[in-house]
Amino acid sequence: MSGGFNDLAGLVEKIAADEEPRLIEIRRDIHAHPETAFEEVRTSATVARELSRLGITHQTGVGRTGVVGVIEGGRPGPTLLIRADMDALPIHEQTGLPYASTIAGRMHACGHDLHTATLIGIGAVLKQVAPQLSGRIKLMFQPAEETSESGAAAMIVDGVLDGVDMALGFHNHPDEATGTFSFITGITNGSSDEFDIVIRGSSGHAARPHQTVDPIVAAAHLVLQLQTIVSREIDPMHPAVLTIGAIQAGDTHNIIPDSCMLRGTVRTQDKRSRDLIEAALRRQCQGLEASLRVECEISYVRGVPSLVSDTHILETTMAAIREHYGDVVQQGRASLGAEDFALIGERVPAFQLGIGASQQGRDDRLHNSDYQPDERSIGLGVVALSLAAAKLLA
Repeated sequence: MSGGFNDLAGLVEKIAADEEPRLIEIRRDIHAHPETAFEEVRTSATVARELSRLGITHQTGVGRTGVVGVIEGGRPGPTLLIRADMDALPIHEQTGLPYASTIAGRMHACGHDLHTATLIGIGAVLKQVAPQLSGRIKLMFQPAEETSESGAAAMIVDGVLDGVDMALGFHNHPDEATGTFSFITGITNGSSDEFDIVIRGSSGHAARPHQTVDPIVAAAHLVLQLQTIVSREIDPMHPAVLTIGAIQAGDTHNIIPDSCMLRGTVRTQDKRSRDLIEAALRRQCQGLEASLRVECEISYVRGVPSLVSDTHILETTMAAIREHYGDVVQQGRASLGAEDFALIGERVPAFQLGIGASQQGRDDRLHNSDYQPDERSIGLGVVALSLAAAKLLA
């Protein structure tokens, strides 16, 4: 078995190396033409063109702008889904690179251009080694990961998980060295909920506040009160964050407005904490209405759940990487960042691999206008994930 895996690994390395220059070219083209959520028409066309070049059967228009490729193995077996996200962010690029974004206010600042190119490369490898594998591979090129209207959810509605037994995801990490890979056991990230609260009062002249009901004062009280939910009602051993990200009210100096809007997010890793925070937020709004004579209109939307790593997929993936690359694996840290790959993990066993992408001498961060990941992470990710797929479908 070891000899067979080593022989396969050599073939995987060769195919990946042959494809790497084209994958970098594809990544740079996608980077120069970023498309945000559900607008990935050009990106999807690029993916479809490359899948056709590789002889991979595929379907477009899945979840509006998603693409799904299918590779049949040489023997019956389970179906493995491998997912990459494709959308860019509403950020104006500041890198100055020759292939920088050509669209003002749009940028691939989270590396989804890397992910798309990597999954194309994985398709190139697995198409050639498919006769040696059992089962089937689905390549899921997903739109709209960066928005509350989830592209994963849209593709699930369109049947992307039909017949799927397990799933692999991956993400580049600018804080981890290129050539290294990371994993998180158990709960890997946070659930993500969003809320809007409109506080309605009664407008009037700023010089006569007694003739008004001031929604801004009420909002100020509420912002401080909401911060006590996590600090005083949630078990401190359970991570949770409630953040107010926007306050909107009024137009000028001397008028107390009719209303004030608060917008915020709630992140947790524990279902009970998630329920408690929503209930406490609603209760505090009721208290505000009674104490300050305002009315509160609440829109509270549950987003994606936390992702939980499947032990078998995690261990098999990391074993494949160690067997080929050696001691380049490290345990990562869970966070409260959200990821709609969790919607897939909610339905089938799943694991998301971290791929180091830092450039020496730089201190890059995701969602930053000067983000410049190391493109070598594309070829490394192709090899690592292809070998993981081979082990899972041995």
